[in-house]
Amino acid sequence: MFKHYLHPGGVVLDANRLRVLVEVARAGSITAAAERLSFTPPALSQQLAKLERELGCVLLERGRTGVRLTEAGRVLVDHGERVLGELRDAERAVRATLGQHPPTLALGAFASAGKTLLPGALADFRRAHPHVRLALSDVEPPDGYGLVTSGDLDLLITHRYPGTELPPAPGLHREPLLTDPLLLVLPDGHPATEQSRITLADLAAEEWICGAPGIHNRIALETAAAAAGVDVTVAYETRDYEVTLALIRAGVGVGLVPATILRSHVEKDWNAHRLHGTDLARQIFLVHRPRLHSPVSAMVATLREAARTALD
Repeated sequence: MFKHYLHPGGVVLDANRLRVLVEVARAGSITAAAERLSFTPPALSQQLAKLERELGCVLLERGRTGVRLTEAGRVLVDHGERVLGELRDAERAVRATLGQHPPTLALGAFASAGKTLLPGALADFRRAHPHVRLALSDVEPPDGYGLVTSGDLDLLITHRYPGTELPPAPGLHREPLLTDPLLLVLPDGHPATEQSRITLADLAAEEWICGAPGIHNRIALETAAAAAGVDVTVAYETRDYEVTLALIRAGVGVGLVPATILRSHVEKDWNAHRLHGTDLARQIFLVHRPRLHSPVSAMVATLREAARTALD
């Protein structure tokens, strides 16, 4: 697909070998990258060895559990993703000029956005732009930024929960799309539902349902609890909000659930409340490259409109 990229210093880098390095960095091992690229692991290893010889440095440290980029490898992957993205743009522009392929649009989104924001937005977009070929991939934050840089994704829908940091996005445009409140969800008949205000301190004895340590919603809960000076007990660990709601309906615990998830349920056999004294919400973002071709700009406009009514 791609051939060579001429470095200003005179070293000709093979774009396909850059692609191999980028895929190995994403997959974490040569074997996994080979499977994704439909190559054999020895063939990929040969391509990487040639790339290292061309540059005169080691790009990967190989171990029994996988590979790790050296500092030079990380620099080359950062640049390689941008080069691959530019080459994809160039190929797309030429093919569009020749009328060879219909325009395409590849989106990546985290799972709950795929359930709440995307179905209506994709349907609206298809009706308005039936000639555009759409593709959707599951991409859980903080992943996906490199896929946008390299052109594998045209648009990424990602999020940030309280207590977590957004990854750097050099060369990309990241815009806020929606502030999605995290609401306290209690089983029907829970004594706290009679209170006009519910604080974390009121729930100190409760068993909580949320993700494992390090998962975004667990970090958000623990950050809020620390700020309130409260210890919380997480008894049931799941990152799946549908499982969380099923357990809450069964009366075995309480949890924090995004408002967009709750809105998508017709039967509301639980009680949702804002936690008093906090302003918990996950921030949802769109990420894309600065130069937008027409299908992407149209999809951005469609998603903005979907976000505008997502909490109505």
